[in-house]
Amino acid sequence: QVQLVESGGGLVQPGGSLRLSCAASETIFSINTMAWYRQAPGNQRELVAAIISGGRTNYADSVKGRFTISRGKAENTLYLQMNSLKPEDTAAYYCNIDSHDEYGVGHDYWGQGTQVTVSS
Repeated sequence: QVQLVESGGGLVQPGGSLRLSCAASETIFSINTMAWYRQAPGNQRELVAAIISGGRTNYADSVKGRFTISRGKAENTLYLQMNSLKPEDTAAYYCNIDSHDEYGVGHDYWGQGTQVTVSS
């Protein structure tokens, strides 16, 4: 029912910055965690950054100090600020929201992915 749409990907030179956004098509009753994953061709989908219960954030070692995950307060929106981008950051980036509804049923939503290409 809920659809996640990512935006903000594109082609950028090494050292550049991008800001990814993820918007839910409708209100989500209760969000447990929000996260960004990425997947390069032939590789496993890996966790990049997450916001967990209590508002704590978790980052992959490879992006610490360069990426920042945040969420909007007035809407079901997730952001990923990516600075000092490297060619190895090239991947399709996916938004993920783990939630539960008013009946206590869990839901795990995924976006369709947005491509980030870091190249000179």
